[in-house]
Amino acid sequence: MAKVNIPFMQTGTLVVGNRLLDEQDRSVQAWQDRASSLTHGHRACQGCAEALAARWVLDTAMEVTGGKLMVANATGCLEVFSTLYPESAWKIPWIHSLFANAASVATGIAAVNHVTGRGDIRVIAQGGDGGTADIGMACLSGMFERNDDVLYVCYDNQAYMNTGVQRSGATPPAARTATTPAVGRQPGNTFGQGKFMPKIAMAHEIPYVATATVADLRDLEAKVRTAMSHRGARYLHVLVTCPLGWGTKSADSIKVARLATQCGLFPVFEAEYGEVKSSTKIRERVPVEDYLKLQRRFAHLFGANPDEAALERLRRLAERNIKTYDLLPEGAAA
Repeated sequence: MAKVNIPFMQTGTLVVGNRLLDEQDRSVQAWQDRASSLTHGHRACQGCAEALAARWVLDTAMEVTGGKLMVANATGCLEVFSTLYPESAWKIPWIHSLFANAASVATGIAAVNHVTGRGDIRVIAQGGDGGTADIGMACLSGMFERNDDVLYVCYDNQAYMNTGVQRSGATPPAARTATTPAVGRQPGNTFGQGKFMPKIAMAHEIPYVATATVADLRDLEAKVRTAMSHRGARYLHVLVTCPLGWGTKSADSIKVARLATQCGLFPVFEAEYGEVKSSTKIRERVPVEDYLKLQRRFAHLFGANPDEAALERLRRLAERNIKTYDLLPEGAAA
């Protein structure tokens, strides 16, 4: 699917329907006969952005590959809510791996397909931020270093949600979790810890790295298509809001994800062989506070005595992202 400039016919809205697009440019989800990889029967929470993202990623990959797709899934929320024994909500060849080794299992599947002459069957590994940035880091780095023909997708909800909302390596600074309570002189998660996995993937100089969110599903779909057009190791990092862990309203999942991009705290971009090739510009810049105030995990930063020092540090993080990934449109004021 080529990128298409879409005219926005309504003033004051960011929404556009498929009716404005030619049939060949419409998304996979617009077709009634599409493959539905993740179907009814799962137990995801109301407003779960991970379920939405996984369906878009895998439905698109199934369409691109003509159904020739196999998936290795790390332990985590996605695995738990979709495969409560003895039932499964998956309608694709799918295997559950350990927390740590989804990348290795996917590598093994790709290797078997290659040696048996079935290289046309593509492989995706997927997991949450805990299974990616923490427990699965070694196996994932090995997959990148070997340039194995696997697309790894991280659904980043910024904590270990299915075990009680503990801090992960992707938990943002100042966020409250079960293991970073809002107490003490510096409540919430410590500044300067954790990691931004897309940059680590880029450091391996693999063919393709991209970030996306559930706030722009057509962008997510396009990046899956681009990733599947490459061979070798590829990495897609998707920000997925979590009403339970973030303390947001179920109806606000898309809104919160959009604010993460529009304030600059989550940059959306594409990179090839270690170099950023393009970034999605901020359309309507908003203050960092607009994003944080919708989440109870940041409630301790506000109230009668706002934590201005922590808020200023978060603003600086946003500014750094805006500068690093060139997120402002040409001519926009810094």
